[in-house]
Amino acid sequence: MQGEYDWMLVALSYGVSVLGAVTALQLAIDIPLARGPGRRLAAVLASALAMGGGGIWAMHFIAMLACRMPMPVAYDIGLTLLSALIAVAACALGLAWAGLGEFRQRRVVPAGLFMGLGVAGMHYTGMAAMLMPATIHYDPWLVAASVVIAVVASMAALWTAFTLRGGWRMVGAAVIMGVAVCGMHYTGMAAAGYTPRGTVPAAGSLGTLGGDRLGVTTFLVTAFLLSATLMVSHVRFLRRQAASL
Repeated sequence: MQGEYDWMLVALSYGVSVLGAVTALQLAIDIPLARGPGRRLAAVLASALAMGGGGIWAMHFIAMLACRMPMPVAYDIGLTLLSALIAVAACALGLAWAGLGEFRQRRVVPAGLFMGLGVAGMHYTGMAAMLMPATIHYDPWLVAASVVIAVVASMAALWTAFTLRGGWRMVGAAVIMGVAVCGMHYTGMAAAGYTPRGTVPAAGSLGTLGGDRLGVTTFLVTAFLLSATLMVSHVRFLRRQAASL
């Protein structure tokens, strides 16, 4: 049993991934500039929320909803929220590790490895949140490939966050990161097969998420929050530049 994709939601999943990456890279500028542990923690969390919550988790959830299955599918709220928490926590720890003190490129590999494993854990936790009359089984080779893509993408994201400056370079990097994040997700989806069984709670029942408009709604809310954050961060960056002249 295989699903078919709603290509509008596929495109929206990529778009929100790029927007999340641009916002996270803009916010990451504050990490090495922060003075004091409190401000550094705030900068790390802000960038992690944009990258993990917007660029990675929202992309993942919209892309999950883009896959139209020939059966009813709902999502367990607890596991869905846990997958979002894993994504944000993995990005926060990766950014904090890579950006500890003065940036050192040698930290990118272990930090990216940890972050990539966290992103992969987010994806498969999100898959486990699917409530449907079927069991999921995985192709281990494609699962391994998805994890490798997640780790490489995480290393690239961390290196970019602490080395690239300039609007167009960050946008270009975000476009590439969006491809990598989507590549990890859709490779993980390709690894999954489904065997029919039993019944599950209907979408919208207590403790579940579902509905035809959920994907577009998730995109609109996430895109609004990321865009507002990006504009505020960019204005602050321009003010800092003007003050330093």
